Amino acid sequence: MMRSITLGKYISVQGHYVGETSNGNILVRVGDKTFTGKPVSYKKVA
Repeated sequence: MMRSITLGKYISVQGHYVGETSNGNILVRVGDKTFTGKPVSYKKVA
């Protein structure tokens, strides 16, 4: 599953979901690198 995270005010990363940390951040993998950041919220459309 693809997820988007923010690393700062202007930087975001989109990659394959790896897991979640204890403080609410999530891990995504892009190639051979793993990034940790705050999840980007989204709304489900019915």
